[in-house]
Formats: sequence, structure tokens, C-alpha cells
Amino acid sequence: MQDRKQQLIVALDVPSFEEARQLIDKLKEDVDIFKVGSQLFTACGPVVVRYIAAMGKKVFLDLKYHDIPNTVASAVERAVALNQQTHTVNNELYDPKEHGIFMLTVHILGGKEMLKAAKEAALKQSKELGVLNPKIVGITVLTSDASTTNVLDIVLERARLAKESGLDGIVASSQEAAILRQEFGKDFIIVTPGIRPLGEKSQDQKRVTTPSEAIKNGSSFLVIGRPIVCATNPLNAAKEIFKEMNNI
Repeated sequence: MQDRKQQLIVALDVPSFEEARQLIDKLKEDVDIFKVGSQLFTACGPVVVRYIAAMGKKVFLDLKYHDIPNTVASAVERAVALNQQTHTVNNELYDPKEHGIFMLTVHILGGKEMLKAAKEAALKQSKELGVLNPKIVGITVLTSDASTTNVLDIVLERARLAKESGLDGIVASSQEAAILRQEFGKDFIIVTPGIRPLGEKSQDQKRVTTPSEAIKNGSSFLVIGRPIVCATNPLNAAKEIFKEMNNI
């Protein structure tokens, strides 16, 4: 049975560093990748990214950059610079080429020039600093969008633009993953939010699938928040999701 730990990203959608730290400490036994989004990053900034890295874990920085090319490139450079080793936890060293921000998001709607600028900035900065070069994935359609009109066509069009611009992959619903995988091949990253374990309510996510469905459909990474973060025992919840991911 394949180990799915490197495919699960736990979304730290909490309002404070202390809450995030407690979750990381509870989950670090089994979880290797954590998502830091706009809520948490706005609350505590780079400290949470550096803490995750210092624990020997990886960060999916989900800030959805969307601005003029130069501004986005500059933001990506600063994100990559967060992978520099500046402090340790419990006097343990971590490898800046292996841990830290391993993937970040940009909006595909920003256009080809912006997407190319983001990718080039990440590559240049990581080489200069000798740190992990993050994969860059583009946002296609948000999973909270209830509209079903031409969603697949829109996702495919934006995915093509992402690939043509040199991005490593996209963020898309598992409902489109099978066709995306067929269209763009095995190496194209498909990050899937809106994952709900069997029996869980979809809440504000409109286009959701279960962990096993997402894996079957070809998703590379599954982003899961509330089913783990809000569980009475987050680690047990994560273990149950691993079981579902393997149930294919």
C-alpha cells in the first residue's frame, strides 16, 4: 500500500500563531506539509513559515498572488527568501534545500507575463540563496464557486495558460482532475482543495470530493482543513484520512 503522507496538506486556517503551533505539534508525527493562507499569514507573518521549516516540515504558501508582474515577482522573491535558515526549534538544524516553502500559489487570471515573472523570480532567488525552489501552481476556479456553467472549459483554458507560462501545475477541483491528468500528463501538479472525508458536510465548498475519489481522479496533493483542524483529535482525524486516501 502506497504511503500517502506526501500528498496530504493540512490547511492551518486558524487566526493565531499559537493555535497553529499547537496543531503543528499535535500533527507532526504523521503530517509533513502544512498550508499557510492569507488569514494566518496576515495574523503572524513569516514567523509561522519559519516555525514549520524549523520543525523539518514543508509549507504550501497559499497567498494567491495577483498583481502587476514586477510586484508579483518581488513578492515571490521575498517568499523564497523565507527558506533561509534563521533560527531553530529545540536546537535542531533543518536543511533549507529540503524544508520551508515548497509550493506557492498565483492567480492564473494575472496573465502570462505575470505567471512567467513569478516562475523566473523563484528560480533565480532560490539559486542565489541556495534554498528550496518552490513549485508554483496557478489558481483556476475557486471551489466555493457554485456556478457549473462551462467550469471544465474554463479550468482547461487556464491550465493551458499555466503550463505555457512555465508553472508547475494548478489548483483545481478533483472533479476536473481526471481530464486534467489526461490532458497535461503525469508530472503536472494538481492541487485539490474542497476535500471532505466520507460523512462530512461540504460547508462553504461547493465542488467537493472524498480523499479516495480525489486520488483516483489524479490529484497530486489534497488540501484538507476543517475535518482535521476542528476534530477533537486532529492526529487521529489525519490518520483516518490517510486510510481513505489509500482506499483506492
